[in-house]
Amino acid sequence: MKRLVGRWLLLPLSGLYGLLMDIRNWLFNSHLLKTFCPSVYTVSVGNLTVGGTGKTPMIELLIKRSQMQVSGKVGETATLSRGYGRHTTGFRIAMATDTASTIGDEPLQLYRKFAPLVRVCVGERRANAIQSLLALHPETNQILLDDAFQHRAVQPHLSILLMDYSRPFYDDYPFPAGRLRERRKGGRRADAIVVTKCPNDLFATEQERITAKIRPYARPETPVFFAGLRYDQPVSFATRPANSTLHEVVLISGLANANPLEQYVRQTFRLIHHYRFADHHAYGRADLDSILKTLPPGTALLTTEKDWVKLDELLTPDERTSLPLYYLPIAVQFLPGHEQAFNQFLDKSSYKNC
Repeated sequence: MKRLVGRWLLLPLSGLYGLLMDIRNWLFNSHLLKTFCPSVYTVSVGNLTVGGTGKTPMIELLIKRSQMQVSGKVGETATLSRGYGRHTTGFRIAMATDTASTIGDEPLQLYRKFAPLVRVCVGERRANAIQSLLALHPETNQILLDDAFQHRAVQPHLSILLMDYSRPFYDDYPFPAGRLRERRKGGRRADAIVVTKCPNDLFATEQERITAKIRPYARPETPVFFAGLRYDQPVSFATRPANSTLHEVVLISGLANANPLEQYVRQTFRLIHHYRFADHHAYGRADLDSILKTLPPGTALLTTEKDWVKLDELLTPDERTSLPLYYLPIAVQFLPGHEQAFNQFLDKSSYKNC
């Protein structure tokens, strides 16, 4: 009840924030604010809400798809994000010496998984960053923009909007009464909408109901796809082999919405405790020591890939080898009938102009 009253009290501020975002979007739509159209094919992945909707797993899916379709030469595909949480500024191309503090946790995750085939870049001024990247590496033929739906200074060739199944934007409000970064009608800029983190057994009738709820905030021709998450076997910090024998685990996560992860871990393992931190939490050695001190004998510490790249930096070589530390890889998994349709949509859109 208190939360509902608080939301109603904040609605006037949400209206003001939404109006400011409307004005900003109108300035871009009217070309009164400059928009840059890259010379190479550029795909934007983003959302309307604050918090995680599965953008990084979607970027990974697009990377893997591009590697299957092209020659796989080094640097033909590049990713570009702001590098949230980093302590550096300006344009930067990830290198082996980079850490989460220099490029951000998600770019570091991408670098560890896909370098050197994929060039991972960060830069808060993305139009300038793209031009710098192409000047340094003209062999680049595709750029994947992570979390760029509201970055109107760049006009991508294709814009993919993600919506968390459990947090639909059509029932939400702009900040501060809700979690929206702009009004719901911003969804009309999307070329495709993917409903993420869906249950694998989501009925077709429920998919139709959700699609009907989305339709007023999307263009008539915009396709809507449905996808869940696939969790793979835990991977050791030390040796990187998959492990299917874990039983009792302590979970540590720094996510915007850790509920789907916790639900999966409870179903798959015996969850002793879940240490929840804020999204993009900058772990310190004190965090790790506190958790390890209370880790029961015979229990493994399980975390996400995004958290792994930060926790791994805190370990000594001996700790990395001896401690029972694992991360849980995840990937986008489309619901039946949607993967082929999504791939066909991407094939058709590869010729689209921005």
